[in-house]
Amino acid sequence: MILNSKIPDGPIIHKWEQYKSKVRLVSPNNKKKFEIIIIGSGLAGSSAAATLAELGYNVKIFYYQDSPRRAHSIAAQGGINAAKNYQNDGDSIYRLFYDTIKGGDYRSREANVYRLAEISSNIIDQCVAQGIPFAREYNGLLNNRSFGGVQVSRTFYAAGQTGQQLLLGAYGSLMRQVSKGKIQLYSRHEMMDIVIKNGKSVGIISRNLINGKLERHFGHAVILATGGYSNVFYLSTNAMNSNVTAIWQAYKRGALFANPCFVQIHPTCIPISGNYQSKLTLMSESLRNDGRIWVPKKYNDNRDPNLISEDERDYYLERRYPAFGNLVPRDVAARAAKERCDAGFGVGSSKMAVYLDFRDAIIKYGKIECKINKLKNCDHNLYYKLGKKVIKNKYGNLFSMYKQITGVDPYNNPMMIYPAVHYTMGGLWIDYELMTNIKGLYSIGECNFSDHGANRLGASALMQGLADGYFILPYTIGSYLSEHLNLEHVDINDDVFKETELDVINTINSIINIQGSKSVNYFHKKLGQIMWNKCSISRSKEGLEEAIKEIKILKEDFNKNVFVNQNDKNLNIELEKAMRLLNFFDMSELMCKDALNRNESCGGHFRVEYQTKDNEPMRDDINFSHVSVWEYSKKYQSHILHKEKLSYNDVNISQRSYK
Repeated sequence: MILNSKIPDGPIIHKWEQYKSKVRLVSPNNKKKFEIIIIGSGLAGSSAAATLAELGYNVKIFYYQDSPRRAHSIAAQGGINAAKNYQNDGDSIYRLFYDTIKGGDYRSREANVYRLAEISSNIIDQCVAQGIPFAREYNGLLNNRSFGGVQVSRTFYAAGQTGQQLLLGAYGSLMRQVSKGKIQLYSRHEMMDIVIKNGKSVGIISRNLINGKLERHFGHAVILATGGYSNVFYLSTNAMNSNVTAIWQAYKRGALFANPCFVQIHPTCIPISGNYQSKLTLMSESLRNDGRIWVPKKYNDNRDPNLISEDERDYYLERRYPAFGNLVPRDVAARAAKERCDAGFGVGSSKMAVYLDFRDAIIKYGKIECKINKLKNCDHNLYYKLGKKVIKNKYGNLFSMYKQITGVDPYNNPMMIYPAVHYTMGGLWIDYELMTNIKGLYSIGECNFSDHGANRLGASALMQGLADGYFILPYTIGSYLSEHLNLEHVDINDDVFKETELDVINTINSIINIQGSKSVNYFHKKLGQIMWNKCSISRSKEGLEEAIKEIKILKEDFNKNVFVNQNDKNLNIELEKAMRLLNFFDMSELMCKDALNRNESCGGHFRVEYQTKDNEPMRDDINFSHVSVWEYSKKYQSHILHKEKLSYNDVNISQRSYK
C-alpha cells in the first residue's frame, strides 16, 4: 500500500501558504449544495461545524450528550499554546514547532507540526474576538504561563477552566449557525457505523439513545471529531462515555489506524481512592509552575508531610532534571513518579502517590506582595496570607476541586498526585488535508494521529483541536468537494445503507441475546486492569504477549456471559456500554500488538528492554523512525502493518534530554 501524505513541496515555512494559494475552492453558490456530517461536538467538532456553516455548507452534527457544551473538551484546565512571544522570552513559531517535535520524541510528521505552530497565534486572536476571558496582565496584555517540556511562557489560560471557556466560544459560534438554519443538531445520538460506497464515505448509521431507533444519514463528507480512546483502561481522566466506536468502525470499514500504542499518562492526577471508582480527576499541569513535587528521602516514611523537614525531602524532578525541574514533559514526570513509588518512597495510605507542594510558592508570592505594598513588619503568617491570595487568583478553582474531592486543604497540606491515563496520540491515519485514506472521510482533533508523535506537550490538545476546526479543515475539505460537484446524493434507502444498518442490528442482537450473569462494568474493569498493568507507563515483550492472550480470553467470556436487559429496547445504557466495550476489546489488542512490534522506547511508549543506563527512553531511529499504520483485513480478521517513513529536514534529531 502506498501512503500518500500529500505534503506540499517547498520550504516548510511556505508549505501551508502555498497550499492555500493553490488549493481548489468551492464557490459560495455551490457550497450550499453540499451536506456535511460531523461526529462529536468538542472543540474540534464545534469549531469545524461553525466555520463550515459560516462558509455556506449544510452541516449535521451528532453527539451523545444532551448539549454540545458537555463535550469532554470542557475538562481541559491548564491552557492553550501559541507562539505570540508576549513575554519577550525568546519564543517563536520555530521554537513552538521544535518543542512539539522534540516533546513527541521525533515521531510526528514535520510538516503538520509546523503548520500547527504557524496557525497558533490566529487561534488566540479568534478566541479573543469571541470574548474568551483569558487571564490578563495589569497592562492589558494576555497573560502566559509555562507548561512541561518548554523553557518559555506561551500558554494562554482562563484560570483553571480554559477548555470550558474555549468550548463556550465555539458553542456560541455553532448556535449562531443553528439559528440561521445552516446546522442541524442531533443530541443524544451515537454514530454506530460509517457507510461506504465505491470507496467513498457517503453517510452514517446513528442510534437515537433515547428511543433506541437506528437512523440513516447521508453526507457528501463525514468528519470524525470524537476524541481519544483512553477509556480502554476503564479508569482515565476522560469523561465516562468517551469511547473508540466511531474511529474503530471506520477502521473496520477500511480507514487506516496509526500509532495505536502511543498513549499519554498524565503525572498530576488525584490518586485512585477505591475499587468502586469510575473515573479519575486531573489536576492541571499548570500547577507544576509553582508546585514542587517531592517524596520523603526516608524509605516508607509515614509522617505528616508538614513534619518532614526540607533536608528530608527529595525533590526528585529538580534533582534529576535541573534544566527543566518540575516542568519536564508528562511522560518523563509520570515515569519518575512511578519509579519513586515502586522503590518504596510513595506517600499516602496506598503508597502510590507523591506530593505536589505549594508551601514555597505561597511564601514567595507573599514576600513579593509585601514589597509591592510597602508593608512593614511582615512575618511568616502575613506572607502566607498574602501569598495564598495570589495562588488563589491563579489556581483557585483547582484548589477548591481538590479539597472537595479529597477533603484535604491544599493551601495547608501538599496535594497528593499519581499518574493516570489521559490522552491518546494514536488515531486514524490522515494526510496533510486531514482526510483518511477513505475518500470523503476526515478525522480531526485527538482522533487523528498527526501532530503529537509519541508524547503530547501540555496545552497542545486545545491548540490542535481548534486549528483543525477553525483554520485547516475549512480549506482542505474544498479540495475534495470541488472535484465532486456532481457527486450523487446517495438515497438512504440505497442497498449500502440497508446493509450497513443490518450489520449494526446484528451486533445489537448478538449482545442482547447473550443473557449471561455478569455486568458490562465487570468486563471493562478487567480489561482496564490488564491494560494498566501491561500496556501503560512501562511495557515489556513478555507482558504484552500475556496481555494479548488475556484480552482474547476476556472477550470470549464477555461473548458468553455478559448481561444486557433485552426488554429495554429504548433507553438502554447497558447496551450503549456493551457496544463500546466490544470495540475496546479489539482496540486494546491492536494497541498491545503495536507496542509489541515497536522495539524501542520513545515518549509515552516505554519498553523496559530499551532504556539507557540512566533509565531514559532509548529510541531506534534506524528501524523505527516511521508511523506504524495498521490496516484491518476483513477477510482474515487480522491487522496488517504499513509504514510511513518520517523524515526531518528542519530539525536536528538528537537524544531527547531535559537535564
